[in-house]
Amino acid sequence: MFSQIAIYLLIWFVVLFAVLPFGVKHTAEPKPGHDPGAPANPNLWRKALATTVISLLIWGVYYYATNVLGFSIRDLAHITGPA
Repeated sequence: MFSQIAIYLLIWFVVLFAVLPFGVKHTAEPKPGHDPGAPANPNLWRKALATTVISLLIWGVYYYATNVLGFSIRDLAHITGPA
């Protein structure tokens, strides 16, 4: 069970970094001392929700493939290329 949680968290963080740039709009005139590249409204709650949903879908496919169908990474070692 711990390994499934760890795999889900790894997927979640990878998806988070993929989702973060979506919909970013920069401030036209940033205040002094603010980074000009910082987003005007980062919408972090919306991005966290989207990340959670996408991660659940990816993890669900992973779980189905490994625990229901019985695939594993070791199976990839038995796949040979054209001979």
